[in-house]
Amino acid sequence: MVRTPVLPEPICLGHWQQKPLFKEKKREAKRHLVSVSLSTSFALLFRPVESISGPSFPSRFELEDTRDRFQLLRPRFEVLAMAPPLQVSAKASDFQLSHSPLNERILSSMSRRSVAAHPWHDLEIGPAAPKIFNCVVEITRGSKVKYELDKKTGLIKVDRVLYSSVVYPHNYGFIPRTLCEDNDPMDVLVIMQEPVIPGCFLRAKAIGLMPMIDQGEKDDKIIAVCADDPEYKHYNDIKELPPHRLAEIRRFFEDYKKNENKEVAVNDFLPASSAYEAIQHSMDLYANYIVESLRR
Repeated sequence: MVRTPVLPEPICLGHWQQKPLFKEKKREAKRHLVSVSLSTSFALLFRPVESISGPSFPSRFELEDTRDRFQLLRPRFEVLAMAPPLQVSAKASDFQLSHSPLNERILSSMSRRSVAAHPWHDLEIGPAAPKIFNCVVEITRGSKVKYELDKKTGLIKVDRVLYSSVVYPHNYGFIPRTLCEDNDPMDVLVIMQEPVIPGCFLRAKAIGLMPMIDQGEKDDKIIAVCADDPEYKHYNDIKELPPHRLAEIRRFFEDYKKNENKEVAVNDFLPASSAYEAIQHSMDLYANYIVESLRR
């Protein structure tokens, strides 16, 4: 009685040299691996499946029936090759050479760190600073939640929910590797089309400075646009913005702490050159007080 062969199952990926699939022999066909090509143009390796009665690959009396089965599968599979026994190299260098450049990049990104990255200290400010710089977003546009950086852990925490009915008019965050007189990184308000999630970073371009006094302490804000937003990236100075946009920004910072009985004074907006000077000063303070202290 002729035994019906069982279709093979996939076990791994790979490519093999082409050899004839079926070859008449006097003895039973040896167990082997068969490489097939899917319609998506990648190869899967298959191996024979053990049945109760023994190996399922055909003997010389079963080849014709098996050929018919593969012909039925031709619309989906195209039989390409008979695979030789899988050889695994024991050399680490051979294993590394078998990785594609893409896999190397993926593996390198998965390397373990002893500590988590800190967005204030580990993220670079960018080569074009102080004009164009990286900005870490803490608060998304339209939010009433006051998120802020937790300096100890580097995580974004909820500080409070605003006491008034106003919401942040634009994405708000800080510039990494900067330090101001209030012992915080430099604050920045980024004007762009869309709100972005807290904790992400983007490239911003400084266009102006908003001098501000918060409860008697200096707390200036950099006004910037997203350097990769096609609607706003062409702005170079704050005077190019519509007057109503500036009025909204100023009004928000004047009012958002009133219900907390905290006084905030906002002065007139300053041009992009003043913003560059303020950012450069904060970069110098960071280098002098934080970087130098770590070297000691």
